[in-house]
Amino acid sequence: MVVPMILQMLVTNFVSMLDNIMLGRVGTEQMSGASIVNQYVFIFIISTFGAVSGPSIFGAQFFGKGDSKGQMYTFRFRLLVCLIIAVIAALLFYFFDDELISLFLSKDDSPEQTAATLGYGKTYMSIMILSLVPNAVRQAYASVVSECGETKIPMAASMTAVAVNLVLDYGLIFGRLGMPELGVTGAAIATVAAKIVEAAVIVVWVHTHPARNRYAKGAYSGFGIPSHLAGSMLVKGVPLLINEFLWAAGMSVIAQCYSVRGLDVVAARNISTTLTNLFSTVYVQLGACIAIIVGAKLGANKLRDARDTDNKLLFFSIAASVVVGVLILPLAKLFPMVYNTSDEVRDIAAYMIMITACVFPLWSYTNACYFTLRSGGKTGITFLFDFGFTWLLVIPLALVLAYLTELPIRPLFAIINFAEIVKVIIGYFMVRSDIWINNIVNDK
Repeated sequence: MVVPMILQMLVTNFVSMLDNIMLGRVGTEQMSGASIVNQYVFIFIISTFGAVSGPSIFGAQFFGKGDSKGQMYTFRFRLLVCLIIAVIAALLFYFFDDELISLFLSKDDSPEQTAATLGYGKTYMSIMILSLVPNAVRQAYASVVSECGETKIPMAASMTAVAVNLVLDYGLIFGRLGMPELGVTGAAIATVAAKIVEAAVIVVWVHTHPARNRYAKGAYSGFGIPSHLAGSMLVKGVPLLINEFLWAAGMSVIAQCYSVRGLDVVAARNISTTLTNLFSTVYVQLGACIAIIVGAKLGANKLRDARDTDNKLLFFSIAASVVVGVLILPLAKLFPMVYNTSDEVRDIAAYMIMITACVFPLWSYTNACYFTLRSGGKTGITFLFDFGFTWLLVIPLALVLAYLTELPIRPLFAIINFAEIVKVIIGYFMVRSDIWINNIVNDK
């Protein structure tokens, strides 16, 4: 189950990496402007992930129970909420583009560099608005397809989108293949086109294979959802939605704290996250796999089997992330060399890559703990586990170190990332307590 999920996200992140490298070959300001906007797109994507997370708990357990009508109601709920979030995000991006991008611009940088970065960022954001609705639709459909075990379909959709993105990126950024040279504008157009294609592939497959997607039958005959189920999904889902939004926003706040040290740090972090996001696919999707497999066992009332399976998946997730971290280390010095930027930016990026590789096993474990707790419907606890840690410990630490000290970016980055050790300890005791072992879709 997990291999297609990993391949899907791996291919998607690989294209994002190539997109980023191509912009990096054009210039630092173009790359930085796009990377700032992508911080906000990241918040949107994680928010839609949070929006489908609550209903997905019910969907996975309904699937384990064999209740396709219940699963259909969870699909309707997901689609509606994702579209609402897309509209809200589009309005914010359109009316507050200056303010949002300027948060990442340091007064210590030259006015020319700041103005150029802002201009490229606004151009990129104005086009990326068009990707929000396709992204929302894809998220709603992919979540329900995956929980049915059909993980190859989202992978195929991503690979199709990759081909579109690669061709258009190469053609529109550099003016090749008979296309105009558009730089940042071309990169944004390529991304929007790829997202539309990705959503279309999943939607078409779902509605042309009714026997394998019984929840899709009558899904658009109305948008009614039983009040008791809608209420339950809201109770379980709202904490997850708020948690994912605040977690993603928290990551952007931390990134903004790093940016206080200058645009060189913004560019360096963009380079490092481009590479490390590619490899983080392994532990992120292993966590999602835990939610699907363990959730289905809980829904089938195989509680002891769920506990045993979760133990094995937790161990495997950590082991896999250790291997991935080791594979990243040799690339730390090599990868930044492909960018057309300064030696200082490359050195900072290499350091960030090495620190991130060392932190991978910690992130893998806490990610697996999060999905374990979520599989049993303990969304209030996952809210405290994720949001509480980020906003009550990491962000205050980052703000103090960034604004009240002169600590250089290297130790600042290391301290903030290794704070994850605290979350590992909390997660260990939460999972060991077995409070997550619940069947929330039983006949009662």
